[in-house]
Amino acid sequence: MWYSLVCTDVSNSLALRKAARPAHLQRLEALRDEGRLLVAGPNPSIDSEDPGEAGFSGSIIIAEFDSLAAAEEWAALDPYQAAGVYASVRVKAYKKVLP
Repeated sequence: MWYSLVCTDVSNSLALRKAARPAHLQRLEALRDEGRLLVAGPNPSIDSEDPGEAGFSGSIIIAEFDSLAAAEEWAALDPYQAAGVYASVRVKAYKKVLP
């Protein structure tokens, strides 16, 4: 089943994001390579594709897991969690309808 991970950053998370980004992307790429990643990306803090030093306010990931518990476990082990990027992560079941 698909699950959405809605992640909210701590304030001024840009330096923390930059440090943990390679390991974070590696895990997302593994999901992609397994055909389990629908979409992933950050939420810019300002209305811009490239927010520069304004950074990001969070991230959204929609991926396939065997259960809610498995999705929550995957989220808990994310390098952004370990680096203190996320203030909170909400994992919910997701039903893809369109496209």
